[in-house]
Amino acid sequence: MPTGKVKFYDEAKGFGFVASDDGQEVFLHATALPEGVKTVRPGTRLEFGIADGRRGAQALSVRIVGQPQSAVRAQRKSPDDMAVIVEDLVKLLDQVGGGLRRGRYPEGAQANKIAAVLRRVADDLDA
Repeated sequence: MPTGKVKFYDEAKGFGFVASDDGQEVFLHATALPEGVKTVRPGTRLEFGIADGRRGAQALSVRIVGQPQSAVRAQRKSPDDMAVIVEDLVKLLDQVGGGLRRGRYPEGAQANKIAAVLRRVADDLDA
């Protein structure tokens, strides 16, 4: 199976590109990621199959081989910035909790935004 590193990936758009070890640029769609994986960071090593798509090579059946921890840590927000983000998140979750106590879940679009924010903060803390 070919291997390579993630060159770019946009979770909101659901796609990105992999620079394969043989120099080829390969399209990476969200559906090719392993089950339960929503995003991959640049520099992440992958193993994947290749199929010819409409616009060139496309990755299939992706398997994550290694994470670029040092690169991720270098891009971390400062602790002061993260403290402000976490405090704002706590306020947001307090509002959601109040609605839940009254028997109301957040509406679809709002729920999706809250879930996305939680994932991003979790990723920043986990880096």
